[in-house]
Amino acid sequence: MLIGVTGDTHNNLKNISKICDLFNQANPSLVIHTGDITLPKSLVAFSKLEIPLIGVFGNNDLEEKEALLIESKKFNFELYSEPYFFKKDNFKFAIIHHPELIDKKMTKEMDFIFHGHTHRYRSEIVNKALIFNPGECAGILTGKNHIGLVDTKTKESKIISF
Repeated sequence: MLIGVTGDTHNNLKNISKICDLFNQANPSLVIHTGDITLPKSLVAFSKLEIPLIGVFGNNDLEEKEALLIESKKFNFELYSEPYFFKKDNFKFAIIHHPELIDKKMTKEMDFIFHGHTHRYRSEIVNKALIFNPGECAGILTGKNHIGLVDTKTKESKIISF
């Protein structure tokens, strides 16, 4: 299964549009957002996705959490408080915004842990878990925008720069 990963999009509607185009071309089974969507208008922009979106709230989402939940329902997006755990195709996933929530237990029980917050690329295996953050998605660091793709069968990740 191929999974798309983005996060920390911080209302950059131009980048969100490009992110949707890239994911629609790559055609993953699911797109994961690791938090800091920030405003409901960003979810409207994400409605261009042809793929289901699931994610968690980041620290910059807290003031708009209720509005984000209302907007997410319009597009069948699933948003949760962190940490959020789920199972799909016999793999165990954790989605968090804050990487400091990753602990030894999580790395031993999960197959994949996706996080945001740092705006920095990370892809490493710790115990049995692939910990992945595609890095910058919000356009804050010019020329360093990335989304990620993770292949669950090979436990390999790659980034797509834009």
